[in-house]
Amino acid sequence: MRILIGMILGAALTVGLAYYSDSMRTSSVASGPAAAENRPMVNWDVVQTNWGTFMQRAQQGWSELRARISRS
Repeated sequence: MRILIGMILGAALTVGLAYYSDSMRTSSVASGPAAAENRPMVNWDVVQTNWGTFMQRAQQGWSELRARISRS
């Protein structure tokens, strides 16, 4: 159980620190040498799209599972 909690905590900490680091950097709208040096580590627009797709599929799968169980 400790291993599972440690893995979840580690993943959350990694994502949180990456988000914090990217939020302190120059925005993607800026241009010039400073923007090239301070590019974000993560493309958060892609992460948001993928997370939305994951949540939609998870909700659909859960609905299908509940429907199968209720039919039994």
